[in-house]
Amino acid sequence: MRLGVDFGTSRTTVAYVDRGNYPVVSFEDSNGDLHEHIPSVVTLKDNTLVFGHEAQDLAAQGYPSLRSFKRLLADPQITASTTVRIAHRDFFIVDIVTRFLHHVATQLRESSSITSLCNDDTLLEAAVGIPAHAHSGQRFMTIEAFRNAGWSVLSMVNEPSAAGFEYTHRHAGTLNSKRTTIMVYDLGGGTFDASIVSAQGTQHEVIASRGHNMLGGDDFDILLAQMALRAASLSSADLTDMEWAQLVTHCCEVKESLHANTRFMTLEVCGKIVTIPVTDFYEAATDLVDETLATLTPLLHKSDEARFILPENVAGVYVVGGGAELPLVSRILRTEYGRRVHRSPHASASTAIGLAIAADVEAGYTVRDTLARGMGVFREADYGDEVAFDCLLEPELRLNSHKEITVTRTYRAAHNIGYFRFIEYTRVDETGVPRGEIAPLAEVFMPFHRNLQVGTIDLSCVPIERTSDGPLVQEKYHVDVHGIVSVEIIDLDTGYTVRTSLLRDKSNTHA
Repeated sequence: MRLGVDFGTSRTTVAYVDRGNYPVVSFEDSNGDLHEHIPSVVTLKDNTLVFGHEAQDLAAQGYPSLRSFKRLLADPQITASTTVRIAHRDFFIVDIVTRFLHHVATQLRESSSITSLCNDDTLLEAAVGIPAHAHSGQRFMTIEAFRNAGWSVLSMVNEPSAAGFEYTHRHAGTLNSKRTTIMVYDLGGGTFDASIVSAQGTQHEVIASRGHNMLGGDDFDILLAQMALRAASLSSADLTDMEWAQLVTHCCEVKESLHANTRFMTLEVCGKIVTIPVTDFYEAATDLVDETLATLTPLLHKSDEARFILPENVAGVYVVGGGAELPLVSRILRTEYGRRVHRSPHASASTAIGLAIAADVEAGYTVRDTLARGMGVFREADYGDEVAFDCLLEPELRLNSHKEITVTRTYRAAHNIGYFRFIEYTRVDETGVPRGEIAPLAEVFMPFHRNLQVGTIDLSCVPIERTSDGPLVQEKYHVDVHGIVSVEIIDLDTGYTVRTSLLRDKSNTHA
């Protein structure tokens, strides 16, 4: 069975391929009620991890829980060995993600609207989503968690790109010879992404993407919870961790019940009933929406002079994501960008539907995406006394959806040891120094002197010296179809090679 899986920060949504249609899967909770999502929640009960709807119910009863755990993967410091604490126990974050995705697979087979189509032997083949601005480690850990949970991963597609599929499937008539691109505005539970996507029939190409890994619907929930505390004359210090988590959940439910005509919100804070005018909440939340506009503006304009004027070639702004269901979001976007703003009728499921389209071979949809972040290296210079930075892969590098891209550099080594500190970055300044968000990747030592290529020598303890007879060295950078980068550093004189994936906490291999 072919599926599109949107592993979301607050909710996970699945759509499936059904003869050119892409219905959203419904899941049954313990009360027999159906929901078009599984809550991305984990709860600890009797030293056992529980996921999804059951976890959400237990969390409401006061059991220790962890929400929005996907958001943790967006931290560049997260590695496969990173742990999180639930109650008084530590768990590997990758293990939690893997077990949650196994839970989703189990629910599909046992308690979903397509249970009759699935059994234990059914191969669950899926196109899976990833935030467009995700770093390499986040991409690697996500795809590995899916595979380890028993999924057959057909492809990994940037979430705004998937929403672009859903747009052209639904609104193909808005695209013409003059208006060939769409702006996808994707405000999820934990992240914000925006992409300019060019579409010609079923062929798509991502022109550029920008994102904010720590901005999403969760932040609106926290804002409302803080306002509720002030209205109750309380502070966060007056609540236990459990009471705070329950208040944020309550605020999320109240926020999601808002519609265009709502005037007041009634909330319960530690037994106190408070009322907050919607206008006050919207006024406070406008800064968060403005932050999304500031993030996407460089995709449309090189300066702020025409910030809120859509270029003529943009057919529309497509608003998707659970966080974008807040009426304030569409209201501000329409005020700024006019009538070319369209909100998906399935905002929370748009990405899953687009991923199902991507999984459907007969649909023929393709996308040529870009590398969301650049990749470069700090290396030795001037006898090891100085450090130079080289850009290796530029941001917005065009990816190939069918095969990996290889970038090669060849040079004569000038030192006895190469010490490479690889990083991801969002931009460089006029001098070529990386700026903006910088995420460290791997540190790699490469012995260039032949005497250092034998045995097990701790190269970090060997002084770096300049040489005049260094070997001819070749660096090969491989970018796979998912945007994950690996490197080979080869001594062409001896054949000695160092290979590594450019991920934190990954060891090198030698040949």
